[in-house]
Amino acid sequence: MDGLMIFAWIVFILLIALVLGLFVFLAMLPGKIATSRNHPQAEAVNVAGWLGALAMGVFWPLALVWAFYISPGQKLPDADDAEAAS
Repeated sequence: MDGLMIFAWIVFILLIALVLGLFVFLAMLPGKIATSRNHPQAEAVNVAGWLGALAMGVFWPLALVWAFYISPGQKLPDADDAEAAS
């Protein structure tokens, strides 16, 4: 193995790690958004995000929209509440 082949393997391994990291980040994104917005079904949104990502992104956009959905009885945290908590 010469130096160019070793460099190619290193680049290949880094690309695989980058793709896996991006996959995990995108799969976690709807759950993190729902949790930060105090969504009443945050855990279900998290599961839907992972299932959507595992299904090659078919249902992932639905989980993302669900994370931003405000149900009629839901109250969003005010800016005053966030300042008081910190």
